[in-house]
Amino acid sequence: MRALASEQGATAAFCEGLLGLWGRPLPAPVEREASRSLLNVLGVAVGGSRHESVEILLAVAPRPRDGGVTVPGRPERLDPYYAAMATGLAAHLDDFDDTHLETVVHPGAAALSAVLAVGPRAGASGPAALLAFALACEAQLRVAAAITPWNFDAGWQVTGTVGGIGAAAGAALLLGLDAEAMANALGIAASETLGLRVAHGTMIKASHPGKAAANGVLAALLARRGFSGPALEAPRGYFEVLSGEWVPARLGDELGLRWELSLNTYKPYPGGIVSHPAIDAAIALAAQLPDPGAIESILVRCHPLVLELTADPAPADPLRARFSTPHAVAVGLLDGEVGVAQLEAERLVDPAVVRLRDLVELRPERGYERDEAEIEVGLAGGFSRTHHVEHARGGLARPLSDAELARKVETLVEPVLPGRTPGLVGAVADLGGAASLDGILAAVTPPRADRGAA
Repeated sequence: MRALASEQGATAAFCEGLLGLWGRPLPAPVEREASRSLLNVLGVAVGGSRHESVEILLAVAPRPRDGGVTVPGRPERLDPYYAAMATGLAAHLDDFDDTHLETVVHPGAAALSAVLAVGPRAGASGPAALLAFALACEAQLRVAAAITPWNFDAGWQVTGTVGGIGAAAGAALLLGLDAEAMANALGIAASETLGLRVAHGTMIKASHPGKAAANGVLAALLARRGFSGPALEAPRGYFEVLSGEWVPARLGDELGLRWELSLNTYKPYPGGIVSHPAIDAAIALAAQLPDPGAIESILVRCHPLVLELTADPAPADPLRARFSTPHAVAVGLLDGEVGVAQLEAERLVDPAVVRLRDLVELRPERGYERDEAEIEVGLAGGFSRTHHVEHARGGLARPLSDAELARKVETLVEPVLPGRTPGLVGAVADLGGAASLDGILAAVTPPRADRGAA
């Protein structure tokens, strides 16, 4: 369905609206959620920064002559394009980043990547960086809401399809672009849309927000020099091609009054979010099952999307394990927790894990919500135990507290940058009054010895 004539100019109006919010303080509840989103994504970016896929990207990335841009957790410095790509890749690698539940978008990775790639060079203050991050997230989520559920149902990974637009918006604000140039930046980024859901469990899936952020940063840099791009609502343009429909009200409606960012959530477990209620149930049952060897059957009642997205019965590697509800349930029952360690290669072939994984039966329940699951464990002697999770931990109904979020960040940061978590938490908390991003950059930069070895 082509955009109506009255809907033409929506991209320009959206950019005018974003610019109207630039320089204005965020409402207190939104500022708090922006800070939580920023802390969460910095933690997961550092946690994923030493993965093989990041090493591969850095092996082919050119080194700049002027000092370059920081990549959280890494000693290397890269140009803005590759720094954005590496940061976004690391942030999404463990599928442990934030999630906007309606659209299943992970907005923090692309927003962070753009802010770190552009903010320090633009001389951004702490408040400006936090505002740019918040608006980059908001732009992604509003565009995603306009194309949901068509984009997802067609097989796109929505984080990839909207990430470039959010990154372009955030970078454009930090670079001081006017509305016309920003609209061009969004159009350039939209024309480089990427991300297919079939890539789940592969390195390229994890790179989607990074590549989108790199495209968005480049789009803003090009638009600043006069490069042009099409409006999102143009006939045969972004909205029509990616969704077949055009819902303008979700794009700019009550911009600055209603914030999609306020509905952002933070995962307590790595991996596909539809697995999380089953993980909650498995962990709860683990405390009731002193002998996992007595387990003879495992029935998981769940939302139908679990079978579509995370049903892999025998994941071949750790990335695929992040999209395996059977594996997550098995290690949850055995260990009473599911973290990055439970998804490593050695656990995939552990005989005790394999035995339980093979017992898992996924049964879709049409009446179940996405954050709902029930596990019934059959035991030797005809006994059974059942646990029902109405709402998964970490969702809107059971959000992570600030203390829980800080503990999550600690588990991710400390193995890479020991002792840095308090400084990072403090730098994010103080960002609203900081003169620059220096505090955050210092908290996520490796020690001098590591930098010298790079």
